[in-house]
Amino acid sequence: MDSFVVQPIDLSATVFLFTPPFTQLNTPYPATAYLKGFLNTKNISSFQADLGIETTVAIFSQKGLIRLFERIEPLQAYSENIQRIIALKEDYIRTIDDVICFLQGRNPTLAHLISKRNFLPEAARFEQMDDLDWAFGSMGIQDKAKHFATMYLEDISDLIKETVDPHFGFSRYAEKLGRSANSFDELYESLQQPYTYVDEILIAILQQHMENVQPELVGISVPFPGNLYTALRCGQWIRAHYPETRIVMGGGFPNTELRSLSDLRVFEFLDFITLDDGEAPIEALIEHVAGKRDRSELKRTMMPDNGKVVYCNNQSCKDYKQADVGTPDYSDLLLDQYISAIEVVNPMHRLWSDGRWNKLTMAHGCYWGKCTFCDISLDYIRLYEPIAAQLLCDRMETIIRQTGQNGFHFVDEAAPPALMRELALEIIRRKMVVSWWTNVRFEKSFTRDLCLLLKASGCIAVSGGLEVASDRLLQLIRKGITVAQVARVNRHFTEAGIMVHAYLMYGFPTQSAQETIDSLEMTRQMFRLGILQSAFWHLFTMTAHSPVGLNPEKYQVKKVKDETGSFANNDIAHIDPLGGAHSEFGYGLAKSLLNYMHGTHLDDPLHKWFDFKVPKTTIAPDYIEKILNEPDTGSVKPTAKLIWLGKHTKTEYFTKSKKGNTWEMASLSFETLQNTQQISVNREQGQWLEAMLKKLKLENSNTYTYQAVKENYELAGLEDFELFWDNKPVSGLSKLGLLKL
Repeated sequence: MDSFVVQPIDLSATVFLFTPPFTQLNTPYPATAYLKGFLNTKNISSFQADLGIETTVAIFSQKGLIRLFERIEPLQAYSENIQRIIALKEDYIRTIDDVICFLQGRNPTLAHLISKRNFLPEAARFEQMDDLDWAFGSMGIQDKAKHFATMYLEDISDLIKETVDPHFGFSRYAEKLGRSANSFDELYESLQQPYTYVDEILIAILQQHMENVQPELVGISVPFPGNLYTALRCGQWIRAHYPETRIVMGGGFPNTELRSLSDLRVFEFLDFITLDDGEAPIEALIEHVAGKRDRSELKRTMMPDNGKVVYCNNQSCKDYKQADVGTPDYSDLLLDQYISAIEVVNPMHRLWSDGRWNKLTMAHGCYWGKCTFCDISLDYIRLYEPIAAQLLCDRMETIIRQTGQNGFHFVDEAAPPALMRELALEIIRRKMVVSWWTNVRFEKSFTRDLCLLLKASGCIAVSGGLEVASDRLLQLIRKGITVAQVARVNRHFTEAGIMVHAYLMYGFPTQSAQETIDSLEMTRQMFRLGILQSAFWHLFTMTAHSPVGLNPEKYQVKKVKDETGSFANNDIAHIDPLGGAHSEFGYGLAKSLLNYMHGTHLDDPLHKWFDFKVPKTTIAPDYIEKILNEPDTGSVKPTAKLIWLGKHTKTEYFTKSKKGNTWEMASLSFETLQNTQQISVNREQGQWLEAMLKKLKLENSNTYTYQAVKENYELAGLEDFELFWDNKPVSGLSKLGLLKL
């Protein structure tokens, strides 16, 4: 067991924060880093760990596989696939350390060997490769090798699941036990069983950390159903071996699922559960554990009391403003151990699973906060508070120095366009070199010029909800957008070089089969025109804290049963009497999307994706194209700020002659990263433009609005500003760095 654990060192701290297995393998889930950063501002000592990645690298190692194969019972009636893996065990043991090293980015040359497909043993996961060969045409050797290596790990995962631990899954360990289980019975029963193979490794690592840290309080972050079981396993062990240490659980899962918890058995594994923002609750708990605060003074905290679950929320204890919570602190985490995998060939899913991303938020909550399928009644969405761009950049610079990584994933519900603009300007002003991506609403604020600015600051991708791609249903959802608007915005992002991923939904209340097919047609046209590069369909789920869940009759759906369980209560089973047979469409929608994302079968009739009769689409085949061909009627607001980011290198003057007439001209030269470009205007306009571009540089303290630039032009004695400004030479300057924001 010693080979699986960290070495003993003295790291004593007041609080031990950890994320149990399993979340992402490529980057740490940020909750503990946020809390550690906050505790730093209070001079409270803490230590954090990601037990998911530590357990993963322990299992997927040469010593780990030797131990695994030793644990497998011989002569069992295993599947043919598992028998093959067992027969190739020496090949798995021989290659595993090199594969993990490659996926950690420390052995890139191994890609040449892996991509030849004569180095790694292959089992059932590779059987799909023949069907996906066409998808690798544009992939480089590194990407192809990452995908093969990921399939190799998935084969080992199948081995673990069938032979020694039926719960195992990379990011969804025992998820079935935690996903919206109204009753705690099944999960409780599993926790009474002997340790599984993964449990043993996890607990050995936890034991070493507890010996090193000796905390007074343990904080367990549970963002998903897939790490609830391991969280409670850890709590169970700590309770048995460190009875004086208090244990608190928080995170996305309890925030949404456990708000009505009444089953006392949960507190056999924990002392407290906190809800929503964790800073004020954990500070109150630390003071309580130290004897400085009574239980009744705790903040948004559930606990057992006299045979029932009670909830304490001291109203005098205020939450912290985002400016005061500190910078996320990623110290203690084993940042060089994370694994970049490519499980599916989907551009946006690749960003989620490939590479190390520092996670931040631009704002707390959602600035829109109206979507009827969303949990907008909960504080983490309802309470909107943006963070100043200067402070965001300060935090980014601090995190870059600490982690050595300059990629950022802003995990906002929907990043505010105005704040994205200010953040981009601040990044450019500071000459920061970063790449970043985030979630947005496809609203009209994303003009062509704003998208160009975002690209210039390092934005590489956005994801947003197109949802049902039906104007009737978008209005019912209160999304605040139209399909036409989404198409225009997607073109702006795409033309700026920013990848667009769309969340797509089917099965919203009252959605007909016709509307589902029409939504697919809208999506097909966007892919065909190249304004959408990635997407994912998901089936609508009614949740307890959304407007639909709170008022189902308003949306003409019915709850299957109207009762609250004693454990998890969020997903609500429902009947949609007016809608189509929603679940039937899932496979066909996913299959069509897989092809569209790779540019194939974009002109095939929609019915080919389904094995049942579907209606013909009512959407004209050129519907989106006509929208994009409509003239852009959006005029520049007088208050719009003008910014010059380009490089004007020289201006040359010359005389132009035609039919005996001559006039003086100016040719302005501009350097881009790819080439040199020129525009020509008359001499007086050229002189004015050269001087104005200097004034519009970002580093200048004065800012100029469109109205101010127009007045300056007219004061110079020049005429017809609109004609000059909208003419091709000057209007083309937007691609060279003249932006109207």
